[in-house]
Amino acid sequence: MTARTKVAPPAVSVQIATRARGVPRGANFRHWALAALGARAEVTVRVVTTPEARLLNRRYRGKDYATNVLSFPYETGRTTCGDIVLCATVVAREAREQRKSPGAHYAHLTVHGILHLRGYDHESPAAARVMERHERRILRGLGYPDPYLPTPARERA
Repeated sequence: MTARTKVAPPAVSVQIATRARGVPRGANFRHWALAALGARAEVTVRVVTTPEARLLNRRYRGKDYATNVLSFPYETGRTTCGDIVLCATVVAREAREQRKSPGAHYAHLTVHGILHLRGYDHESPAAARVMERHERRILRGLGYPDPYLPTPARERA
């Protein structure tokens, strides 16, 4: 008889470091992150101000502007570990511009960031197709429309 190793459930910590309006509750971020994670994971989701997002993007990517989501994976073997950082003002602006609900956009970017932690990227067209296929499947399971459809088609969904 062999002993089974007990696998800890995924751990998702949420930090809301902004007073911006329209930021979903921590429970929403946990729900979205868990939908995109594997069995073994330790992840922090942090929602930040524009200055913090700009500082992180400049420091770690060499780009001097705030971006919607940043992912910081940690190497830990078979466990997905890392942080994702979402900029509240950028997410809100993009949701308005793309005529999406803020919740749907936060859900998409949370899933997107988690997939980066899991090793997916969009550096080539083939890799982007694979990543987007996973995003669509996860978001559909969460009850959200395809984030890559043009706005009129998304509104009909």
